Amino acid sequence: MAEGSDTTTTIVHPAANLVAGLRAFASEHGGAKGVVEYVGRRGARIVLVGNDGAWGDQIAPSTDAARAACEKAGITVENEWERELIELMRPTNDLWRSMSKRVLAR
Repeated sequence: MAEGSDTTTTIVHPAANLVAGLRAFASEHGGAKGVVEYVGRRGARIVLVGNDGAWGDQIAPSTDAARAACEKAGITVENEWERELIELMRPTNDLWRSMSKRVLAR
């Protein structure tokens, strides 16, 4: 990985493996909550936040498929980014470094 890159990974699973991937993340991190975000023609992004503060994301073909996969995997889907969920997230040092190097363009 390049210096300063974040270590959050995006894993695209076929529909059959999406639920298994969600379950695996939740079991590795003591449970998880998710937020489903629409990303246009690509489908939907499921951002997972583990109970230990780790986070990652996966791509589903649609928001309906993402919500159904979360339900099958036993992951609670939040409707939006609530303060409690954001405070649970623990970004890695690499992510903090990469964010400090970004320059906002006008």
